[in-house]
Amino acid sequence: MKPQNMNRRKFLKTMAAATAGVVLAKQARPVFAALPKVKITKVSIYDAPNPNRLFNQSNMVVLITTDNGIIGVGEGGSKDTLEQCAGRLIGRNPFDIEAAWQDMYRSFFYPPGREKIHALGALDMALWDIKAKALDVPVYELLGGMNRKHVECYQTGGGGGGTVKDQAARAIQAGYRAYRMDAASLGRGNTVYESHERVRQVIADCKAAREGVGKDGDWLIDLHQRFDFIDAVHACKGMEEYELYLAEDPVRTEAFLEDIPKLRLQTSVPIAAGEEWGQRWDFNKLVENHDLDYIRTTLPNVGGISEMHKIAAMCETHFVGIVPHFTGPISSAALIHVLGPFAGPCMMEYNFGAGKYEYLPELLDFKEGKLWPNQRPGLGVKVDPTKCKLLLEVTEFVGGRTLYFRPDGSMTNW
Repeated sequence: MKPQNMNRRKFLKTMAAATAGVVLAKQARPVFAALPKVKITKVSIYDAPNPNRLFNQSNMVVLITTDNGIIGVGEGGSKDTLEQCAGRLIGRNPFDIEAAWQDMYRSFFYPPGREKIHALGALDMALWDIKAKALDVPVYELLGGMNRKHVECYQTGGGGGGTVKDQAARAIQAGYRAYRMDAASLGRGNTVYESHERVRQVIADCKAAREGVGKDGDWLIDLHQRFDFIDAVHACKGMEEYELYLAEDPVRTEAFLEDIPKLRLQTSVPIAAGEEWGQRWDFNKLVENHDLDYIRTTLPNVGGISEMHKIAAMCETHFVGIVPHFTGPISSAALIHVLGPFAGPCMMEYNFGAGKYEYLPELLDFKEGKLWPNQRPGLGVKVDPTKCKLLLEVTEFVGGRTLYFRPDGSMTNW
């Protein structure tokens, strides 16, 4: 036998042993297995200890229970909208998330408006939590895995009092990526907002914000739709020299589709909008035409993780970033799982310090102005329902309209 053949055999034998070692090492860790046969038996709806029932920022807690003991956690909606959607889940396989979403969306006469999409999003969030828990992985692992080390955050108001400059400086010193302020709010008790005069104050505040964050810092402003179109133009053009990260909601929501494209042509200020939007059909044209630089859509407002993941893909296609608005604490924790795999620029609003809530013994990992992923299964959130008020338990299937399906079994409509 030639020496080179002996070396080759020795090499192959060594590689085979090394490969076997890798296999054994992998077998020692949890591995993906077939999903168990599971069905949903109950959906429980709770008020949080400090309830916020405004549908677009609802912190209502949703727990979906399965017959093998896995419980999914979600947040959002209202009692009435959750009850109807939850009734469509009883008896279903919780792992068929897209089919469940389509069923809840299409099973009744009217297509869901923003209020009902919020409830659908809360339940969708809980379904993703169940599936990831069944596989013993974080939800972000099911969405492609983390594509960033952490999610950068901005702080609204800078914490404490003082001037705009002082607040902006404190936010940067605390480790936040950026400082955010609103559009020249009035003092308490004063409700007469004279927009022409306020535009001048906004521009003065923008100068102070730039001075506070320094030449390398970032800052944002929320114009809160307070200005008619021409005032919005004046405000945006006046703040251009101070190099802001974005201007949010510069024009009225009712006129977004008409006025944002016009504003885009008249200013170099990066534009963001969307905290009041629901599903992606509210704004897809603005993204596709790149009339926006950032969207502010969030969970569960858009319809849950299923929809937010699709929106992220749409934004990546058109080079639009995501700077989601906050809603409740559970939804904030869920956002990490969608933003982590997203390839575009993103930043989160977070004003709650380490996020201590008596009914949420496990929530999210926040430090030095950043939100960090963790290895806990599912959303990484634990709820203590004894600290909440039970409003309703749904245990019976709720019928809807007769649905039609394509020959391949996919849902079309009733």
